[in-house]
Amino acid sequence: MPGAKGEALITATPPGPGGRSTSAMDAKAGANLLFLREEEMRRAQDLLFFAYRDFTNAADEVLHELGLGRAHHRALHFIGRNPGITVSDLLGLLRITKQSLARVLNVLIAREYVTQAPGRADRRQRLLNLTPEGQGLERRLFDRQRERLAAAYREAGSGAVEGFRRVMRGIMDESARLYIDRSESSAGERRTQRA
Repeated sequence: MPGAKGEALITATPPGPGGRSTSAMDAKAGANLLFLREEEMRRAQDLLFFAYRDFTNAADEVLHELGLGRAHHRALHFIGRNPGITVSDLLGLLRITKQSLARVLNVLIAREYVTQAPGRADRRQRLLNLTPEGQGLERRLFDRQRERLAAAYREAGSGAVEGFRRVMRGIMDESARLYIDRSESSAGERRTQRA
């Protein structure tokens, strides 16, 4: 019986623009309900844990060689994706303590992977950028993980890409979805300018 103990109610109706349901879609949702048993949800959790483990392991070898960790990798990723990001904004993305970020940035700056400069309008701000060495390292780490993602996408087929995106967006909180939306919008604008 749907809704019994150990089942989760999931609407199978695809979200509207930006991943949000519209009220018209909400009205139709009752016709497309999907009930997942607890075991299916636990299997999804297993999949997420193992996928994260193996996705991060793809870059761990390189990081280990350099005496760096995953926190350094995440910082390199988001600084590379957002040149000129403030320390405050990076803190918001990473959701780590100021002390933890300071330790990570101190290492990356000392090894000349990252530079920091005062803000133009507010000199108290610290703007972060990758150096050419930092760009090279970030690219090397990206290439290792891209191989794993590309293989997974090939195996799952092109139709799975959008479904994967929707599931991942559904797991994220609103601030992460807003970041992704802004990132996708900026990428679209850059493509339009090049065309």
